[in-house]
Amino acid sequence: QAQLAESGGGLVQAGGSLRLSCVALKNFFNIVTMGWYREAPRKQRELVASISTTDSANYAASVQGRFTISRDNAKNTVYLQMNTLKPEDTGVYYCNARNTWYNIWGQGTRVTVSS
Repeated sequence: QAQLAESGGGLVQAGGSLRLSCVALKNFFNIVTMGWYREAPRKQRELVASISTTDSANYAASVQGRFTISRDNAKNTVYLQMNTLKPEDTGVYYCNARNTWYNIWGQGTRVTVSS
């Protein structure tokens, strides 16, 4: 009964780039909002970026100008392009999707940025 599938995490040097992908599976439908959250070492889970059905996007101040979120509604997929990565971006990134009644999470994909 998995509802979200994530990919794209990995190890990268500071200044590098990664692209995360998340696909909502067929047992979750009528999605309104999708987004990415992260849990950095010694920090609580925080919003990185979110996007609505109409492509209205929100970003954390710390990633503004470096990250870009996008979605393909026909494929129920959300992407996070991460450029100019910094060591402080290190953490486990979780995909999130919400419909009218439920809010679900992916299993997380780890991003490690070395100095």
